[in-house]
Amino acid sequence: MDESWLALALVPGIGAARFAALLHRFDSPDGALSAPFEVLCTVPKISAPVAQAIRQADRKAAARALLRLAELGGTLLLRDGEGFPESLRQLPDPPLCLFAQGDLSLLGRPAIAIVGSRNHSHYGAEVCRAVAGASAELGLVVVSGMARGLDAVAHRGALDAGGGTIGVLGSGLGVVYPASNRSLYQKVIGRGLLITELPPDARPHEGCFPRRNRLISGLARVTVVVEAARASGALQTATCAQDQGREVMAVPGPITSPVSAGTNGLIRDGAAPLLELADLLQHYPEAAGKAAGDPAPEPGTLLPVEGRIVNALWAGPRRTEELIEATGAPVTEALDALSALELAGRIRQRGGGLYELAPTRLFGVRGET
Repeated sequence: MDESWLALALVPGIGAARFAALLHRFDSPDGALSAPFEVLCTVPKISAPVAQAIRQADRKAAARALLRLAELGGTLLLRDGEGFPESLRQLPDPPLCLFAQGDLSLLGRPAIAIVGSRNHSHYGAEVCRAVAGASAELGLVVVSGMARGLDAVAHRGALDAGGGTIGVLGSGLGVVYPASNRSLYQKVIGRGLLITELPPDARPHEGCFPRRNRLISGLARVTVVVEAARASGALQTATCAQDQGREVMAVPGPITSPVSAGTNGLIRDGAAPLLELADLLQHYPEAAGKAAGDPAPEPGTLLPVEGRIVNALWAGPRRTEELIEATGAPVTEALDALSALELAGRIRQRGGGLYELAPTRLFGVRGET
């Protein structure tokens, strides 16, 4: 069954709709693979070129793929079989099968997708790490695309927090792409899960990544975009999530930053801004109980002058004099507030006399204006 299913699934031009039409007519993948060309052409959605491709399906290639998958210690998940994630079955164009390597139990847990730019800022990396770490600590599985940049940061943030992560590949298992992620690839196999639609050892190509993106968002209840330029794969993933009826959240950034242009645009166009943990928890009520034990003060416990400093820093790093002006308070009172926030670990100083939010405390630090 696995071999014939895989052989038919790997036929060029066979997607979910055509696969369903073939199963409806022939009852099984083997029946479709054995059907004469003339009969295949009578099946709805099956054109002559597709029928010819089915007749030329390579069962031996499917057998080799299964053998290689076994060598890698992986598992084949069929769309109609046990263990296949229900969230992906619901997609308009669900994958016919998945090649998986690692902890399959992660597919049954609530998940959050975290994606972002390959060429990110320092701010983006630390925010991404904070969001991934906080999500993992709450028991959410962090899903991302194993790409260079913020995808890799999200995976590492989840693992560093002792949580689970799922890497969705644009290549086959056994192919490390990009090569710089080799150590991360091994860590995810050991403590997380890798999945892909492509057979083992398949090299990535440009068309793989848009289809990969729909799986990233499809596995998650919420897709968080940390940083993204105006045209980027992260925004494609957000579009996939919207098309799937899933929630999209975006981390706001400086309007002068090219890698925040996409995220700020998402917010302008209706995506929810991710500003604090409560924004995320409204979509994960099962995690709210764990968050309730967080000793971090609620936003309302900030003094008004402290809250105005924190709010000013959401737009980006600011100099001391700019923050004093933003408070509208006497200089001594503003300086006392800066010191208190720094001692509490809510803000920090960086080079050039600038203050910025401490990313590890981003959730729950918004103050009152």
